[in-house]
Amino acid sequence: MSRIFSGIQPSGELHIGNYLGAVKNWVALQAQYESYFCVVDLHAITAAYAPDDLRRRTREMAASLLAAGLDPERCTLFVQSRVPEHTELQWIFNTVAPLGELERQTQFKEKRERQEQVMAGLLNYPVLQAADILLYLADSVPVGEDQVQHLELSRVIARNWNARFSPEGHPYFPEPQAKLTPTRRIVGLDGNAKMSKSLNNTIGLLETPDEIWAKLRPAVTDPARIKKSDPGNPDKCAVIFGLHQAFSPPAVVAEVDAKCRSAGWGCIDCKKVLFEHMNVELTPIRTRAQTFAEQPSLVDEALDAGAEKARVVAGRTMAHVKERMGLA
Repeated sequence: MSRIFSGIQPSGELHIGNYLGAVKNWVALQAQYESYFCVVDLHAITAAYAPDDLRRRTREMAASLLAAGLDPERCTLFVQSRVPEHTELQWIFNTVAPLGELERQTQFKEKRERQEQVMAGLLNYPVLQAADILLYLADSVPVGEDQVQHLELSRVIARNWNARFSPEGHPYFPEPQAKLTPTRRIVGLDGNAKMSKSLNNTIGLLETPDEIWAKLRPAVTDPARIKKSDPGNPDKCAVIFGLHQAFSPPAVVAEVDAKCRSAGWGCIDCKKVLFEHMNVELTPIRTRAQTFAEQPSLVDEALDAGAEKARVVAGRTMAHVKERMGLA
């Protein structure tokens, strides 16, 4: 089987933007690929944080991933910092990563403008991403569109290292390909930006039905629909119609489109149908999450087994890398 790698920062419990934009796709892919999924806690320390909070968020994220459907019998799920080869390979990749390419990264330029003092970790963030991926010799990386530039840098780093340390025509590191997620961008409930906890425009994956409805009910819709009798345009209702496309069956999506345009439904009617279909998908996830909350050892066992398996693969890669570089 081809191998994939993807990671997610430990932001605590998943919200539906994370779920639809990445994790739901991971759940499907784990049956088709040799899959490595990682809670990337080392990436999280490039910003200010409290150690106890990081531990809590890392564990909550792992439990949420398991509740969402990642199966330790079909994929390798682990915490990044428990496999030290990630940072070891990052240092090696620093020696073949072009500085100009790092400085041109869009996310670096955006975040640099918001910081009084720019730390080297922010600049080298994508080098660690390259190490994450290439440590497992991954062929493909499920990513959103905002990560494509970082992945291209991983390809550059692999190419540069191969040129120096692999026999001609026999590259050691693959140049990983982007595998764009089917749901590429989830708009937040305010309709203004991508769903993000920092913008307070999310729905938590594990929130109760009452909590979800309390957020769906006032969510923005087509601003042209002032009265229930006004026809609407689903294309201008990015939040609710976008969620319908993610959660509702195709026949329902078509019905929503038609009834919105003809004013056959009001916005509240449309939201009630969405709420129903969201609950169909999210209820089993909440049930599994409750099991993990009551039996936390299941999370520990999954992460322990995942880290052990990841270290075997990572150790093999580093042995090959060091031998080729004259470090062993």
